[in-house]
Amino acid sequence: MKIELSGPQWDFVQATDQFPALVAGFGAGKTHAGVWRAITKKLTYPKQNVGYYLPTYDLVARTGFPRFEEVLSEVGMPYKLNKNEAVIEVDGCGQIIFRTMDAPARIVSFEVADSIVDELDTLPTEKARDVWNKVISRNRQKKPDGSLNTVGVATTPEGFGFVYERWVKSPAPGYRIIKASTQSNAVNLPDGYIDSLRNSYPSSLLSAYLDGEFVNLTAGSVYPEFDRALNASAEVVKPGDALHVGLDFNVTNMAAVVHVLRGDEPHAVDEITKGFDTPAVIGILKDRYPNHQIMVYPDASGGSRRSVHASASDLSLLKAAGFRVCANASNPAVKDRVLSANAMIHKDGKRRYRANPQACPNLVESLEKQAYNKNGEPDKASGFDHILDAAGYFIAYRYPIVKRIASVSPLRM
Repeated sequence: MKIELSGPQWDFVQATDQFPALVAGFGAGKTHAGVWRAITKKLTYPKQNVGYYLPTYDLVARTGFPRFEEVLSEVGMPYKLNKNEAVIEVDGCGQIIFRTMDAPARIVSFEVADSIVDELDTLPTEKARDVWNKVISRNRQKKPDGSLNTVGVATTPEGFGFVYERWVKSPAPGYRIIKASTQSNAVNLPDGYIDSLRNSYPSSLLSAYLDGEFVNLTAGSVYPEFDRALNASAEVVKPGDALHVGLDFNVTNMAAVVHVLRGDEPHAVDEITKGFDTPAVIGILKDRYPNHQIMVYPDASGGSRRSVHASASDLSLLKAAGFRVCANASNPAVKDRVLSANAMIHKDGKRRYRANPQACPNLVESLEKQAYNKNGEPDKASGFDHILDAAGYFIAYRYPIVKRIASVSPLRM
């Protein structure tokens, strides 16, 4: 039988990876692909069961049952639906077992060989993690050919939640991500559907709900153009490199970002988080980089505050350590610092600020996730601000937003 699927749908249905994830926009055919992947697994391993998970029983009844009945009838596979047990008995091909994700503790007392998890990312991160662990624990029926048990995920991206964390931020072997835009399934959508999405959602949400991209969905991202792939760097500190270190002073929670220049393009290549105090950070930098010139771009308020030594300011401690201190008399306005950073991240098609995601995981995550609070200021409650402030002091000092200053001359008659 000929199956008509979009390219991303087909990739998901046929994926041999142990944990493929179809991350897609609205209307991209996620559930349709999930159903076909489940049917394909049933045909491949007729004596094994398949699990299919949806957020609630209402979705199982309104979406899961009808979709499977439609496809099974279409391919001529006899079946019996048991709504009370939430199971479809496929003639000669075992069971398709439906379960919900609203109560992870109830995902017990059954075994399957393969599973599909539909809309996993709609759950809170911790709950999604719990569901994922429970689903994997049920995937233990042995296959006759000895192949791995698989769990496929089909979901809309909901910010930087569990799917982003597991498939993008810290992917392990076997985790594959397949992106699908709404446009990829346009042939099966009603006229005007895509335009209605464009007219209904702001551009920041369209990236998620139309293009299937992971974006910050909370109150507007402070650094909306930052992309961990497009702004990525593979640079490391090399012999002879001068180091440019942005530094944020916080008692017992100091942060620093180490940069190198390639041309005039800054690359973040190392970070320090949760530094105890200024002497501790100085010690770390000296231990890690004993043969490098170090220029520090600190919080300018460090000149008037005291660190461990009551007689020395933080800036004086840095100078006494042999570092070159680059600081203006006062800090730039937060708005100007953010503008400077965003201009370096992406402007006029160029991405000048880059970060090594392996060496600077906290910086990269913070650039992705920091949002504005209800007062229109960069949020500090999440804890992303310290590392961003450190990088921001360096960027604002070396690559400031140049303001035009108008001069007034007397008019000569």
